[in-house]
Amino acid sequence: MLLETPELRLRKTTTEGLAFVLKLEAIEENKRYIIPWDERKHQQTLEDRDCLHLMIESKKAGKTVGYVILHGVHNENDSIELVRLTIHDKEKGFGQQVLSLMKQWVFTEAKANRLWLDVKTNNARAMHVYEKQGFVLEGTLRECLKSKYGFESLNVMSVLKSEYEEEQKKKELL
Repeated sequence: MLLETPELRLRKTTTEGLAFVLKLEAIEENKRYIIPWDERKHQQTLEDRDCLHLMIESKKAGKTVGYVILHGVHNENDSIELVRLTIHDKEKGFGQQVLSLMKQWVFTEAKANRLWLDVKTNNARAMHVYEKQGFVLEGTLRECLKSKYGFESLNVMSVLKSEYEEEQKKKELL
């Protein structure tokens, strides 16, 4: 699989690419908002045909800037989970572009009806990006995670195919 924008390229993660993924997850700023996986868990995800583990590359910089994981690409309910989106080079619009690509792929290629995710309630930056991309807050799983920071809550957000199609119609009119 290869997805592209003028600035970014998404390609399947290889075993060799996991070193970058693990390094990115080890950064303290990122650990605050994700639950880091070990190499074995990432390797299992690479081998799971129901998952997509993709590296995000900046064409201009010629380097890897993040990764994204989808789960449920063959889900019988046509509901795909965005498990993780982690960007190293923050505040450059990469997250927005990746989310646009993911929505396009989920709704046009995978023919799913729903793209959903959960995000820690203290991750205001991510919440803002998801809202800009049309994700709607469905609810909060209160204090469902126990971490070194204490009990943390997760917001569940989603975007539906009908909402994506409406967004595309509006873009066509502009």
